[in-house]
Amino acid sequence: VLWAQRSSKDDAEKNFIYLTISVPDVPASNLKLDLKPTGLTFSGHSDTLKRSYSLELEFYAEIDPAASKVNHTARDVEMKLRKKELSEAYWPRLLKGTQRSHFLKTDFDKWVDEDEQHEAAEEDFSNFGGMGKFTGGGDLGGIDFSKLGGGAGMPTGEEEDDEDSDDDMPALEGEEEEADEKPAGEKKAEA
Repeated sequence: VLWAQRSSKDDAEKNFIYLTISVPDVPASNLKLDLKPTGLTFSGHSDTLKRSYSLELEFYAEIDPAASKVNHTARDVEMKLRKKELSEAYWPRLLKGTQRSHFLKTDFDKWVDEDEQHEAAEEDFSNFGGMGKFTGGGDLGGIDFSKLGGGAGMPTGEEEDDEDSDDDMPALEGEEEEADEKPAGEKKAEA
């Protein structure tokens, strides 16, 4: 279970908990999620992995189940749980009890420090809403993956083994005037 949070004393839309329950291959027909103001109960079964999952959490403070959103995917159940009480301060922890839970971890992909949360980019929850509304795919912001990694700086085996191959390198800024004044065959001493 991964979690992160945001807080706002003025805007209820910015006062929530991100909660992700990682349960691969659990179809919507095999899961039960009961979201209450003080906690949640989850159970599910994966026929392909032949595993059953169950979870019961009691939250540090109350949430508003009616204003919360749930999104079920093939890999997990994602939730955006609206905190009931508007407050600028973060909850000190997710659970009411102070004992550590080995299965509960901070979602650092979504976490923003309390003093930097107003500068953080808003997450897109357009495909949140109800069970089974996951659309997959989506816009990747115009990234051309064919150009990423493209071997930049990696040897291809076609380079010359000539040790003087750096003679063709352009001059650095400030050295351009000096390079123009020297005869073609003369090399500059390295500093």
